[in-house]
Amino acid sequence: LPAAAQTIVDEWAAAKLPAPPPLKPVTIDPKETALLVMDFTNQTCSAQRRPRCAASVGKVQKLVADARAKGAVIIYSVAVPGSTAPDILKELTPAAGEQVLPPLGPDKFINSELEKTLKDKGIKTVIALGTQAQTSVLHTAGAAALRGFKVVVPVDGMSSDDLFPELYTAWHLANAARIMNQVTLTKLELVGY
Repeated sequence: LPAAAQTIVDEWAAAKLPAPPPLKPVTIDPKETALLVMDFTNQTCSAQRRPRCAASVGKVQKLVADARAKGAVIIYSVAVPGSTAPDILKELTPAAGEQVLPPLGPDKFINSELEKTLKDKGIKTVIALGTQAQTSVLHTAGAAALRGFKVVVPVDGMSSDDLFPELYTAWHLANAARIMNQVTLTKLELVGY
């Protein structure tokens, strides 16, 4: 009998990493842009729990403040069941009137009015920021792209427990059919108005 074919798990160590996707500068129109600031909470983003997230907070805070000052829509989410707006990091506290989505799972469009909210506000571009890159950022950014939004993902504004989930998220968003043409990977300092 022929030998059984090997699975990807059997060949895991033989896989070679692809070249990294290019990071591009982005100019946004704040009147047509929403920042999705996902899951930056005390439970998920600390030097003890997720150091890569904690290290990104200062730059994320600057982007949020700049976007808010220019009039962009800012929408937050919390990830841990039972968490609420007060659980969001103090550096990223929502301003009065900014929406906070409850714990919805990795795709913030599911079981929410997010798509309707964005369309009602004339949003054409979303900037996806968050922790647990392989969940909220990957699924919400992909879902936004599949719904026709332009999506900007600053790779230094997404974090995870280690490098591979961030690498995979960036690779997937840059290479997935029907998603990649809607997504621009960048870094926080390359986002301008």
